[in-house]
Amino acid sequence: MLQPIGQTNLQGSRVALGCMRMASLDIEQAMTVLTACQELGINFFDHADIYGGGESERRFAQAQKALGIKREEIILQSKCGIRRGFFDFSKDHILSSIDGILERLETDYLDILALHRPDTLMEPEEVAEAFYQLKKAGKVKHFGVSNQNPQQMALLQAYLDEPLAVNQLQLSPAHTPMIDSGLNVNILNQAGVNRDNGVLEYCRLNKVTIQAWSPFQVDLAKGVFFNHPDYQDLVATLDQYAQQFGVSREAMVVAWILRHPAQMQVLIGSMNPDRIANMMQSKYVDLSREDWYAIYRSAGNVLP
Repeated sequence: MLQPIGQTNLQGSRVALGCMRMASLDIEQAMTVLTACQELGINFFDHADIYGGGESERRFAQAQKALGIKREEIILQSKCGIRRGFFDFSKDHILSSIDGILERLETDYLDILALHRPDTLMEPEEVAEAFYQLKKAGKVKHFGVSNQNPQQMALLQAYLDEPLAVNQLQLSPAHTPMIDSGLNVNILNQAGVNRDNGVLEYCRLNKVTIQAWSPFQVDLAKGVFFNHPDYQDLVATLDQYAQQFGVSREAMVVAWILRHPAQMQVLIGSMNPDRIANMMQSKYVDLSREDWYAIYRSAGNVLP
């Protein structure tokens, strides 16, 4: 299952592997994960310079080299901008970060560089100059952001000569603020609070691919919703559909996200080949509009 990424010429797998936890693997284990991804059709890999203090990128490169995976067969994305105790979108930091990323990944270029969370001290002219230099040098082909709202994206986009390709945003059936406010417009309730200024619609209008991260979490504090007492109705509903389609409950979550017409890409972070295979069963699921809303409501969401 491939899809266009933003307005680029990249065709990325709809399920992408987030490599944050790869630093915890030895080379043999990392090779097993990449082999599973190859067999399952995953060609898109998301990194960040802070993942494992850079070790996740190194381990990935070691496994890729050992397996003989050709660079042109995969799409590599990494992120920069988070430093110890602060964010840094300065030109100098972006440029130096990319050199480190490319060295650790043992590659000459990134397909996508994303800015990692917003930096309120961002000077868009500086970012634009850094992006221009990286593109001209052939070090980065395309650019994106993570966890940014429409006005932050529009501010940066005003200084760029090409459209942003991606925005990484947290989304799961138990974490749906970008959907809730759009269903509760002009209503005085908690769900109607617009926390992101319509980022879902902005990305759709501007053909920015939303990369949904933490698809199985409530949030970073409450963790995975499968065992959370507040979400057992959701789990039961997912299990009911999983039995109906003959897939795993993880596959149902992925299928629920992919059913949205925004053409999102799901970032999964498992380093377990069996779990990855379970998630990829989502390709066998065809959710109707009624099914999608049933799962949404089972998470405790009340339609107006």
